[in-house]
Amino acid sequence: MTITLTQLESHLWESANILRGPVDAADFKSYVFPLLFFKRLSDVQDEEHAAALKQFDGDEEAALFPENYGFQIPEDCHWRDVREVAVNVGQALQTAMRGIEQANPHTLYGIFGDAQWTNKDRLSDALLKNLIEHFLRLSLGNAAAKADVLGQSYEYLIKKFADATNKKAGEFYTPRSVVRLMVNILDPREGESIYDPTRGTGGMLLEAIHHVAETRGDVRTLWGKLYGQEKNLTTSAIARMNLFLHGAADFQIVRGDTLRSPAFFSGDNLATFDCVIANPPFSLEKWGDEVWSSDPYGRNFAGMPPAKSGDFAWVQHMIKSMAPKTGRMAVVLPHGALFRMGKEGEIRKKLLGMDLLEAVIGLGPNLFYGTGLAACILVFRQKKAKERKNKVLIVDASKEFKTGRAQNELLPDHVERIHGWVRDYTDVEGIARLVSLDEIAANDHNLNIPRYVEPKVTSEVLTVEDAMKRLRVSAEAAFAAEEKLIGILTREGLLI
Repeated sequence: MTITLTQLESHLWESANILRGPVDAADFKSYVFPLLFFKRLSDVQDEEHAAALKQFDGDEEAALFPENYGFQIPEDCHWRDVREVAVNVGQALQTAMRGIEQANPHTLYGIFGDAQWTNKDRLSDALLKNLIEHFLRLSLGNAAAKADVLGQSYEYLIKKFADATNKKAGEFYTPRSVVRLMVNILDPREGESIYDPTRGTGGMLLEAIHHVAETRGDVRTLWGKLYGQEKNLTTSAIARMNLFLHGAADFQIVRGDTLRSPAFFSGDNLATFDCVIANPPFSLEKWGDEVWSSDPYGRNFAGMPPAKSGDFAWVQHMIKSMAPKTGRMAVVLPHGALFRMGKEGEIRKKLLGMDLLEAVIGLGPNLFYGTGLAACILVFRQKKAKERKNKVLIVDASKEFKTGRAQNELLPDHVERIHGWVRDYTDVEGIARLVSLDEIAANDHNLNIPRYVEPKVTSEVLTVEDAMKRLRVSAEAAFAAEEKLIGILTREGLLI
């Protein structure tokens, strides 16, 4: 029986609710995602075993050959083995997960993270048994749960966790609509390499895969060309699980500190990629300036960023990571990066002089988890088209969002409009303007959007009768407010 997306989403969210209480909402992902992946691996192996038995006419010995399986699950490390354990269930889970990692060192090592399964104060045997039985109710093999459905439900869960832990959600989740906008602008094609130096949970690489599929490209040409680095162990593991659950066959996700210890090289130089995309942590302090003063990879080519803000360290790392001819990049930054002076002003001046910056897009407020601040997207290209040289498109998309109670949202129509303005690369009254590098230089290389794009003024012509009606309404409201205030002051004895 095939599982619908709605069924799977509901089932996964209920697994998080089982943990609610003993486990803080911020830690749900550390437990639910590994269990989901463990169950998926076990169910898929059961399918592969049944297929192998059929192929070899019931010969159990032949069916157990490793080449019959996508991943190896050692003896006593299957889901059913853990289910049979009555006491010290957390230890059994941990042992099984580590066994699977060790049996698949090139693909799954460290993928289950470092959750404290053996902490009985948090995870009692009864709670874990309840969780295991809950997962048992649904088959997560390929026949029942296709990779795209499982992947979509996984993304749903990531967003739900982000909603539940708004304070720190931006550390591991970028709204899908913002990611789609960035990917649409970069327009990755089949066979191209794609790199995210702040990998998070993998949304940007996954959106690139979806984009190639939607533009009728062969996504198989991306296998072996997807790269990412992520400092946080749990988030890095989630990213790898996410790609596997979406059906990605070959990728490189490395845990590590990108600014201090980049992971990908070509000889003695940093590796370069066709598309570079990232949402780095805003204005990161202690980002690694102590090693950048003599960076062996030349990433301070435009200047040393300030010690208390790593925004332009990320920008320079990403520029260095762009392929010489085909490279293009999109990066999310706080608006302050557009106009802060000092060291950042000098870096902006150098980058603008290199004529790599193609567009600046100002987004609306409260789109990102963990901050109500408005952000911007900077688009760079190694080889700008002739008609775009010595120009930068400045776009004010700050009005493009749907207001929400907790979080504003970019809807598909907003994404399409913004993408259209960038694609057309022309003036749009009150929204977009092509600005020469000379004009930007005359403004001290300040890229603050209101300096270049003035909001469209809509003049409303009122009749005298309409104007008098508005005046009467305003006056009545003012008198009513005054009477209410007098009543309150009198009641409190403040007015005699």
